[in-house]
Amino acid sequence: MSYMPEHISQYKLPLLAVKGISTYFYNSHGEIKAVEDVSFTLGEAEVLGLVGESGCGKTVTALSILRLVPDPPGRIIKGEVWFQDRDLLTLPIREMTNIRGREIAMIFQDPAMALNPVFRVGEQVAEGLIFHKNMTRKQARQEAIELLRLVGIPLPQKRFQEYPHQLSGGMKQRVMIAIAISCHPKLLLADEPTTALDVTVQAQILDLLLHLKEELKTSIILITHDLGVIAERAQRVIVMYAGKVVEEAPVAPLFQEPRHPYTQGLLATTRNLGVNSGNRRNRLKEIPGSVPTLPGFIKGCQFHPRCPSIHEPCREYEPRLREIQEGHWVACWLYPSAGRDTE
Repeated sequence: MSYMPEHISQYKLPLLAVKGISTYFYNSHGEIKAVEDVSFTLGEAEVLGLVGESGCGKTVTALSILRLVPDPPGRIIKGEVWFQDRDLLTLPIREMTNIRGREIAMIFQDPAMALNPVFRVGEQVAEGLIFHKNMTRKQARQEAIELLRLVGIPLPQKRFQEYPHQLSGGMKQRVMIAIAISCHPKLLLADEPTTALDVTVQAQILDLLLHLKEELKTSIILITHDLGVIAERAQRVIVMYAGKVVEEAPVAPLFQEPRHPYTQGLLATTRNLGVNSGNRRNRLKEIPGSVPTLPGFIKGCQFHPRCPSIHEPCREYEPRLREIQEGHWVACWLYPSAGRDTE
């Protein structure tokens, strides 16, 4: 039986239930386990943070939910993705196409790459309205202009006619949000929505997402490496490492008492920013080493080559997620007998 968090029992029917999903890629090195046995649930109008360093499997998890993993070289090997009463992984491609954009939307990490450079901005916003809502071009144009205004783009009628290269990074990101929310989706996957934006624009984008959550009752999976963003905007957080979930908890308990050494390391990189660089106690801490480029090739715990708390079982056996406190799940041999096992 796959791991399934039990602390979401307050939601009688989760909007989304991901059960044991595994996505592998294949190249000259063989089989690369980008995502391995990932499970979680998401309630209505909830913000779930998905955090970890680059290469931990966050984006691939989101792409797997929407069945957008490029095949080849990638393939979803196993698992279930229940969106309301439908398993998305078993739906015919036509039904899946109707769900994308209308019921589940995604804000991609790089708007400059996601937006088509040869089409006007307004046309790209209106496209989903014509396809999913059967609007005429005139109706879609008017709705698209209103969406551009909603996401805070000045002179939306003028911007409608412009091409992506004529917009700043922040403007492009707002256009991506306008496209994502155009059909009032029930679920929004926001993949690093503030990457490469200045601090002021970051705050504006995140505030906008939360405002839309309140207005449209949209659930959000917020994918980021910035734990400060998660602390302020999410209700729950999942920490991923090398394609696996290593810790999950409500935001407050995780920040107050992180249990997994990897989570502790991530938090240490944000808590120890000092002004005086000559004071070693105030220097920015770092996690030694890097995320394995070939997840699944390391024997035992994937984090053990970088872990400051390593002991013998870590080198030989992969730890399973266990509930060490109510609603707080950890995959670490520091807690070998705590709470309930995942299987």
